[in-house]
Amino acid sequence: MPIATPEVYAEMLDRAKAGGFAYPAINVTSSQTLNAALRGFAEAESDGIVQVSTGGAEFLSGATVKDMVTGATALAEYARIVAAKYPVTVALHTDHCPKNKLDGFMRPLIDISLERVAKGLDPLFQSHMWDGSAVPLDENLEIAKELIDKCARARIIMEMEIGVVGGEEDGVVGEINEKLYTTAEDALATAEAVGIGEKGRYMLAATFGNVHGVYKPGHVKLRPSVLKEIQEAVGAKYGKEKPFDLVFHGGSGSLLEEIQEAISYGVVKMNVDTDTQYAFTRPIADHMFKNYDGVLKVDGDVGNKKAYDPRSYGKSAEAGMAARVVEACRSLKSTGTKIS
Repeated sequence: MPIATPEVYAEMLDRAKAGGFAYPAINVTSSQTLNAALRGFAEAESDGIVQVSTGGAEFLSGATVKDMVTGATALAEYARIVAAKYPVTVALHTDHCPKNKLDGFMRPLIDISLERVAKGLDPLFQSHMWDGSAVPLDENLEIAKELIDKCARARIIMEMEIGVVGGEEDGVVGEINEKLYTTAEDALATAEAVGIGEKGRYMLAATFGNVHGVYKPGHVKLRPSVLKEIQEAVGAKYGKEKPFDLVFHGGSGSLLEEIQEAISYGVVKMNVDTDTQYAFTRPIADHMFKNYDGVLKVDGDVGNKKAYDPRSYGKSAEAGMAARVVEACRSLKSTGTKIS
């Protein structure tokens, strides 16, 4: 059962929260980066989450097709086949979906899962993220209420974001200002609108200074204690300890102590993208520099087929990214925690 069923996915998140660890959620954009993620999880003996963004899904469909649903569906179907060969369990997730892409990405993917569930099958993806950070909180929560109901019927866990992640991802830019820090009031409004599990399970990306991309130390100030404050505020009202399953976005370049402090407050999932992109690309650059005369037909020469065969540098790229996934598992304390 390498692709988690809805029940197993729920168990994964429960185990992470109870055990004080989090799952790396690795963004992929191709079959090869998917294989790298699976390899990394297997080498770390950790279950994990593989996810695709709107831009990644569009890229997966082909540069001239540019259809997000086609790309995401193709990834999910491919993953079901290749993941069966790995001794870990993975969940499939779609990353940031802003309001203007809901009708072209998240909603049709949920519809596919509704059709699958009606036939007795598991949903296509195990979770989807609604990113309402660019709209007012009231509107964010109204859309979340509609989506969580639909997700629950499709046996899918929803992820939502309150507050703003700074930096840039897939053309969405978040300013670096006070909105990077979610307030207790925001969290209480969220619990009132979508519940704390009784209306459907969801993960909450509450922000505490997070920024997409990599920045020099001191550029952004993370305050993981924000997560503690919102858990305590909502927990006190509803009589439940750590009521939210939290998600850490924009974690590239974060200090290990900041990551692990966030986990202690109920983070069960941390997105990893920028770091794994570099880990994938760096071995390719190394190969090109070392084999310059082989990969190019310089001065009328014929080059070296073994050097420009994509498999030659692709293997190194996969190994490099897999090693970074293993490192992420260690940082998030998920190493050796696989269910089976």
